[in-house]
Amino acid sequence: MSIDWASAAGIATAAGTALLAVATFLSTRTANRAARSAERARLESLQPVLTPSPWEAPVQKVNFIDGHLMHVSGGRAAIEVTDKVVYMIISVRNVGRGLAVLHGWALPPDRMSDRTPLSGFHLLQRDIFIAPDYDGFVQIASREPGSEEFAALVSGARSDVFWIDLLYSDIESTQRLVTRFAASTAPEGTDAKGELIASVVRYWTLDGPDPHESRRQLE
Repeated sequence: MSIDWASAAGIATAAGTALLAVATFLSTRTANRAARSAERARLESLQPVLTPSPWEAPVQKVNFIDGHLMHVSGGRAAIEVTDKVVYMIISVRNVGRGLAVLHGWALPPDRMSDRTPLSGFHLLQRDIFIAPDYDGFVQIASREPGSEEFAALVSGARSDVFWIDLLYSDIESTQRLVTRFAASTAPEGTDAKGELIASVVRYWTLDGPDPHESRRQLE
């Protein structure tokens, strides 16, 4: 039996090309997976997460631009109301792995309302940075007595609980996040009676997967 070497060579070439294509595809997919993993690791190393500071955290002294001085203990918030200005601070800790850069604040209408849209945030007058595993503070001031936020802060100061949405990001602003804090008055019979206790209600990431998606799938 004679062998058609030309046909055999063509088949071998085609097979070799197919194997090369498969190897290239697998190599590219592996490289893409490695690149995605590396990017996730990079973002995780940059991501901050803000929570109330521990109860035993030291008292912080915070100066406002007009020279007003306030103190806040670990895990607490403090608010002071005058005729022209409402001052508020919250003691927080960055439990994430990246530097937190604070951008703005907003007052949601209630605990379970949707995240405040970006257009609803009031920009902070100065940059506040909080390093990983360090305590810092949120500093809020409203100086327009006729504004809605002024009235909302005054109302919050007179109520048992109110909420603050805090907008912040990593140092590169590639990951913007919102933490909703609650400030609730400690009840009678506790060591912190009359103080505002800070806690976290909800958390959103604006530039990544929705952390509430898995919970919605269970509902």
